[in-house]
Amino acid sequence: MPKQEEKLRLGGMALANGVLVHGPTAWGVAIRTPEGRVVTAARKKRVVGSGLTNPLLRGPAKLAEAFAILPDVRRALPGVQLPFARGRVLASLVGSAVVIQGVRRSTLGDTAKELVGSLLSVAPAVLSLREGSVAAYHGAEHITIGTYEHGEKRAKEHERCGTHLVGPLLATATAGNVLAARVPLRFRPAARAAAALGAVAASTELFAWMQRHADHPVARALAKPGHEFQHRVATAEPTREQLEVAEAALRACLELERAEA
Repeated sequence: MPKQEEKLRLGGMALANGVLVHGPTAWGVAIRTPEGRVVTAARKKRVVGSGLTNPLLRGPAKLAEAFAILPDVRRALPGVQLPFARGRVLASLVGSAVVIQGVRRSTLGDTAKELVGSLLSVAPAVLSLREGSVAAYHGAEHITIGTYEHGEKRAKEHERCGTHLVGPLLATATAGNVLAARVPLRFRPAARAAAALGAVAASTELFAWMQRHADHPVARALAKPGHEFQHRVATAEPTREQLEVAEAALRACLELERAEA
């Protein structure tokens, strides 16, 4: 009997006109041009943070690794449309920042201020998912990666989607910022930066625990809000053409990963 190919652990990002798929050492991207053609690009990663074992650093390092890809993606395929680089999303980023500062100067209690601020901070990300075709390409990304990983056709929700981080991140960021608000004013920017780092680290560690113990009642309870958010807000059923783009991105990534194996 032939040896079954070992499945790689993949991640991805929905674009406004395509899908980005990244593996342990490489990434592949595919978009559909205005003329209707599917074009692809693939490169090796220049920043790899998955080797870190320090629990305080490995979560932020993985996040940095994912975002470090984006400039290379834009250079390799200039037609890529990043979801958060669109006008309405950028305006939402600026607006959220202004409102958050206003909330922090208000007479609300510390916990209420930070909770409202945390909720406002994710508004641009939610808006980016609802812009144009992003939600459908998000669904295509999940179906394609999930089908590859599980060897059977999967739904548009994926168990490792970053939406599962939203709840834990809101809770840890709120708690960290409440504590940061109590330090002397001159140390407060540094305290907020430390709180943000700690929130990312704690959330990613919790998420990793959920993946390792998927059948645990607590893990299932924590995963439920993220699944519902994916189902109702963050994803849409893709068209056959959008699935074709996602599959092209997957192939481009896997070809480069296998070429270096």
